[in-house]
Amino acid sequence: MVNRENNSLRIASGWMEKVVVIIGAFGVILGAFGAHALKVNLEGTGNLDVWKTAVFYHLIHAVVLLVVTFSLKNFNKLSWFCFFTGIILFSGSLYLLALYQFAFLGPVTPLGGVLLIGGWLSLLRA
Repeated sequence: MVNRENNSLRIASGWMEKVVVIIGAFGVILGAFGAHALKVNLEGTGNLDVWKTAVFYHLIHAVVLLVVTFSLKNFNKLSWFCFFTGIILFSGSLYLLALYQFAFLGPVTPLGGVLLIGGWLSLLRA
């Protein structure tokens, strides 16, 4: 965590910084895993595009979460939690749908998408 002399600048907690790094690393790991170890399985079930969509949104929002976490402006806690939860729900449900075809997860994906949108919109209040 970076210390600032100006108290008006509030940045993320140390644990948030670690979570962002782990989320980014998992995006790369899951992308590689899908492209190599799972490719035949995902192609066989017709879910390779679902996996690719999950990885794409995962990595895009991991970068945004990184920027929010290390922003030099006021730290936006609402955006951080929207992006974090949105990644977990949106991409996580797509990963599980691609692998296991869990139909009950279908409604979770749009909820994650709404949270990702909420993360973007909450940046307006910063």
